Amino acid sequence: MTDITQNGASYDASQIQVLEGLEAVRKRPGMYIGSTSESGLHHLVYEIVDNAIDEALAGFCDDITVKIGEGNIITVIDNGRGIPVDIQEQTGSSALEVVFTVLHAGGKFGGGGYKVSGGLHGVGASVVNALAEWLEVDVHRDGKIHQMKFSRGDITQPITVIGETDRTGTTVRFRPDDELFDTVVYNYETIQTRMKEQAYLNAGLRIRTIDEREGQAQSEEMYFEGGIRQFVQDINKNKTGLHEEIIHMAVEQETSMAEVALQYNDGYSELILSFANNIRTIEGGMHETGFKGALTRVLNNYAKKVGLLKGEEKLTGEDCREGLTVILSVRLTEAQFEGQTKSKLGNSEIKTLVEQLVGDKLDTFLEENPAVGRAILDKAVMASRAREAAKKARESIRRKNALEGATLPGKLADCNERDPALTEIYIVEGDSAGGSAKGGRDSRFQAILPLWGKMLNVEKARVDKIYGNEKLTPVITALGAGIGEEFDLDKLRYHKVIIMADADVDGSHIRTLLLTFFFRYMRPLVEKGHVYAAQPPLYKLVRGKTIRYAYSDAERDRISEEIRGGDPKIKIDISRNKGLGEMDPHELWETTMDPENRILNRIEIADAVKADEIFTVLMGEKVEPRKEYIERNAQFVQNLDV
Repeated sequence: MTDITQNGASYDASQIQVLEGLEAVRKRPGMYIGSTSESGLHHLVYEIVDNAIDEALAGFCDDITVKIGEGNIITVIDNGRGIPVDIQEQTGSSALEVVFTVLHAGGKFGGGGYKVSGGLHGVGASVVNALAEWLEVDVHRDGKIHQMKFSRGDITQPITVIGETDRTGTTVRFRPDDELFDTVVYNYETIQTRMKEQAYLNAGLRIRTIDEREGQAQSEEMYFEGGIRQFVQDINKNKTGLHEEIIHMAVEQETSMAEVALQYNDGYSELILSFANNIRTIEGGMHETGFKGALTRVLNNYAKKVGLLKGEEKLTGEDCREGLTVILSVRLTEAQFEGQTKSKLGNSEIKTLVEQLVGDKLDTFLEENPAVGRAILDKAVMASRAREAAKKARESIRRKNALEGATLPGKLADCNERDPALTEIYIVEGDSAGGSAKGGRDSRFQAILPLWGKMLNVEKARVDKIYGNEKLTPVITALGAGIGEEFDLDKLRYHKVIIMADADVDGSHIRTLLLTFFFRYMRPLVEKGHVYAAQPPLYKLVRGKTIRYAYSDAERDRISEEIRGGDPKIKIDISRNKGLGEMDPHELWETTMDPENRILNRIEIADAVKADEIFTVLMGEKVEPRKEYIERNAQFVQNLDV
């Protein structure tokens, strides 16, 4: 045996740790479900539901129920065939036991069980079992109810027949292991949103979500006969469509299928949601590439045919997708996902299938619906002209900067550190607040950019209006990463972009305007977690030389009690902070900018559909949806904010 000794310690085969089966999952849960945070917790539910949806894809299930019970116990019930309980030859154990205790097992690996399937590389059920404090499964099959129980992946009750049944299907109950997760409290809305998405993608599948926890009782039943057509319709409900009919295309070819539903609206942003085997491909992939290429080609050809484009004139992909909402769903037998989290589809053959589908069907649709075709082309041509105007404005800004010998905005107080990963920029409302922030900051790593007045609402403006806008240009220039199609996260000058506005209605409006801008024109900035909202204190409490700050009413009351020390006669001066500009630099540093004490809220967009809807409602043209939203949500918050 080779024995290597280093620093007095031997390193040989005896020190190589081999993790058996599900032990590996418990040792490194993040490798299998992404993380042990709230997203990983919810991933457990999706894995079990994915198995039920695989039954729906195979044509054997049309009803799924997902429950959150007391103690955050999850129950998933389907009316599929029921997991097989007979002996699996390869292992000598029942198929049910194999599915829940062996990694990379299931009907998805060439066994003919499923033609297409989502499932996380076949590890779904066993990974959930490994990460659950306990799990029980009931299989209704062949007239009997078969039950099996587990604890942290180990069998606590072998397969037992517990009764008779006149139906088929599988019921899985489990409680996540609080030894492994940061939190085991499920968010009903997160689960309901995901289940609604699945109901849209699987026309005719009924999915119920039920929250049975005390004080949180709610439920919803989702069933969409129109499938992804209804999905597009619902996303665009608060927008003005350029055409009433949802354009729908579908094709099936041997072991693959592609389906597209799309509608243009009079807005300026695009929303493409793509899926492969019911799994959201956040980073796109070959199916999206095929769609975008075909759409651009078809619209250019049609524009030349009807005389809207002359000679070498050409529409770009960005022009063709302005105001477009698309749902793109593909299904294929051997899906190749890049990365464990399945965020990008790598199958090149699906690109060809989608290209052919859109190339043939969209071309035919435009020929048969010339009025719709003309409306779409007019919008794309206007977008093209705006893009050219934006290009000239951009070049003008660059020339101006070059002539002046400065590429950064004059009001920016930059920091000394040059490594973007170590720096942060505060975008501050108003010159007075900017002055305090500049005086109070740590100039080694904190930059300050003051803004003044209300900025442009980009929800109602094209890209050409953004370049040259005196409120937005300093932000674009300071961040250094560009906007829209040109946006490059690698060029970002600060990895923390912090919006610091007053805790009042005006401050909320400025925050919302900035967030709308980031979401529409710098979306990766938000998606990758670089955008934060600073939380200034609401109250200042003073008694003698003691000064404390409170960030909520509850904290104000708690601090008051602490300072009084049980003596109700002690006088405390409590004042509500009126604005950042009224705080001196030292106060602003202590309460809102010092990394040791400050409260920063990271802006996260887990659900693009929900975010798109909120920005459309709050910042779009239609007044009625905005009024309804404010009336519906006013009771829940003191300061309505996004």
